Amino acid sequence: MKKENTNPLWTRDFTIITLGSVVSMVGNSLSGFAMSLMVLDYTSSSLFYAIYIMVFTLPQLIVPVFSGAILDRFSRKKTIYTLDYISSILYLTVGLLLFNGWFNYPLFALFVFILGSIQSIYQVAYQSFYPMLISEGNFSKAYSVASMLESVTVFIVPVSTLVYNVFGIGPLMLANALCFFIAATVETRIKTEEKYVTDQKATEEKNKIHQMLSDTKKGFEYLWQEKGLFFIALYFLFSSISGGASNVIYLPYMKANFAHGEYYYLLFGGFMMLGRVITSSWHYRNKLPVNKKFLITFIVYTTLSLINGALLYLPLTIMFILGFIQGCMGVTSYTIRISATQSYVPDEKKGRFNGAFNMLSVLGCLIGEGIAGVLSELMDMRLVVVLVEVVVFASAVLIMGGGRKSVAPIYNREQ
Repeated sequence: MKKENTNPLWTRDFTIITLGSVVSMVGNSLSGFAMSLMVLDYTSSSLFYAIYIMVFTLPQLIVPVFSGAILDRFSRKKTIYTLDYISSILYLTVGLLLFNGWFNYPLFALFVFILGSIQSIYQVAYQSFYPMLISEGNFSKAYSVASMLESVTVFIVPVSTLVYNVFGIGPLMLANALCFFIAATVETRIKTEEKYVTDQKATEEKNKIHQMLSDTKKGFEYLWQEKGLFFIALYFLFSSISGGASNVIYLPYMKANFAHGEYYYLLFGGFMMLGRVITSSWHYRNKLPVNKKFLITFIVYTTLSLINGALLYLPLTIMFILGFIQGCMGVTSYTIRISATQSYVPDEKKGRFNGAFNMLSVLGCLIGEGIAGVLSELMDMRLVVVLVEVVVFASAVLIMGGGRKSVAPIYNREQ
């Protein structure tokens, strides 16, 4: 008879990291979308808006690789709360300036570039530290909690839009500064020891730059040696192309083809988030069959490509229903993948793996955005999505299906 897991999920440190992440996510939800609206309002230029998006995204292509190597030899906890304090100071400074009506696009772009760099480092640190606070046997449950909370905070965006339209961007930036300060202060209370830092000192070199480059190289070597992880990361390079293309096409298409299409776009996203929240809560209470996890994710990956390819050809009602289904399926595959990989990779190598994985995902997103932007000028937007999804579907079959013998042992484990 199978022994039940008796380890509690809600330990002191897990509760603290969850509370801290909720506070910072709330702050980002309050200010993130409002910042985009402000750029459009001040510049009245789609070009400047595109530059704003790219300036934030570009650091996320390069920074994670090197930060991952560094964070395998440095305290991730200190990195997390230090970056949150720095973010608090940045938002406070810029918030006070904007509160008084000041706006300068080049300086604001520099601020956004710094934010993108900070987020790149923070994401790798958080992804590598979070699994260290999860008790054995509770990985799937923990990541279902994280996914549910992330989805719920998205519903704050309409509130931030209302506050922005009434009071402007200043109060939202100041509120985000306060959220980051609270999150950082809470995170300093985490007591989990990072033993990997001590273990790694035995292999430290005097030349820190050479050390960083050497560790970065070893990170890619590790990814190559671990064929299962390599296939997963490679597939998500292609999967992210779909996400990038969707970012460029969905909103413009709906605005061009439906009256008040931007509201239908938000409603579609709302149905997707609802699916994520409901399914995340189900995963918190229930466990999937261990030996079926790879099969489930493979079905999800291929089915989502088919849905995405057909979506823009369908009536709105069916689109909303499929959006809900996408949310349910997406969070299921996410929970399986993130809990499997983070419980599989050793603590001392998590930073390098997450850095490389994030770099490939961002690269895929940028490729998708570029391809969709160019092809949308030459052909029907819906056909562009179809072509992209054909490539993503083929990558799921060839990479994940072809690499089943290497990937399945990572997915089909008790986590």
